[in-house]
Amino acid sequence: MLPRALLAPLAVLVLLLPGAAAAAGFEMEELPAAEGQDGAPMRVGIWYPSDAAPPGTETLFGQHLSLDAPLSEGRHPLVVISHGQGGWMGGHADTALALAEAGYIVAVPEHRGDNLQDESALPSEWMVTRPADLRAAIDYMTEAWPEAQQVDAARIGVYGFSAGGYSALVAAGALPDIGLAKSFCSGNPREYACRKGFLDGAEPGQVEPALEQVAGDSRIGAVAAAAPALGFAFGALDLAAVEIPVQIWSGALDLRVPHNTNGALVAAGLAAAPDVHVVERAGHFAFLAPCNPALEMAHPAQWAMYCVDAEGFDRAAFHKDMNAALVRFFDKSLKR
Repeated sequence: MLPRALLAPLAVLVLLLPGAAAAAGFEMEELPAAEGQDGAPMRVGIWYPSDAAPPGTETLFGQHLSLDAPLSEGRHPLVVISHGQGGWMGGHADTALALAEAGYIVAVPEHRGDNLQDESALPSEWMVTRPADLRAAIDYMTEAWPEAQQVDAARIGVYGFSAGGYSALVAAGALPDIGLAKSFCSGNPREYACRKGFLDGAEPGQVEPALEQVAGDSRIGAVAAAAPALGFAFGALDLAAVEIPVQIWSGALDLRVPHNTNGALVAAGLAAAPDVHVVERAGHFAFLAPCNPALEMAHPAQWAMYCVDAEGFDRAAFHKDMNAALVRFFDKSLKR
């Protein structure tokens, strides 16, 4: 259910998103920390198909969402969305809505220790905890969610952006080679992840055994990764266990996760050729939902970082095309 206390933080963040006239159901849940572990609950936003009449006004994320409305009858495939480093559930709200309108239940966890309100986890920590969060979200949606009996557990996909793209690949079975990644950074110190010290404190003898415990959720039937961070950490052997369909998106102007050193390396290492899209004139944040123009005046620094695209690039038009392509990819891969 959607407690009022959870709505307050979203009231400010909604400026990141433009208005949208479409409708679907939405609810928010909180997943407690695993038994025996400390930590705050993990918030999960859930978009889903609903036959409820849409509200006449926007409710959340600039969308006409029917809050806590009944789920449409029947069994529905599930897509879990993994946001980028320091992100939040609304960063991909338009994609979640497009999937829900196409008949998918969509769960968007806000990763513990790596979200907009809490960035306390180091990369060496979230490299492990993020894939674990995806597993926990799938566990909840297929077992404990009140409507779990309507989730088709045989048709589950994951879409991830940036650090979420990394997370999606690990959840699909990829195991990053920390030594390979550090060697890459030695030769490419200007790569964003290397320059920002993503691998500082990441010791192979500690991180890799922990990753082996969380990688490779066999319930996942397809993965789409946009600007997959740390793509240079995966060689062909590290990707050998990924035997499901993969779609890769990269921005041709992405300076944080360049295609040649990330998405292209992942694509080359996969045994089966993935569906690769290199988007002309797209920067890194082009994969986030289009911004509400009101953000420019309210938070000019955030507007400049997340919302300003290259001249001639129409983010709204691109997202319409990308979301449709994601629906087609998951429809085909999950055999709908």
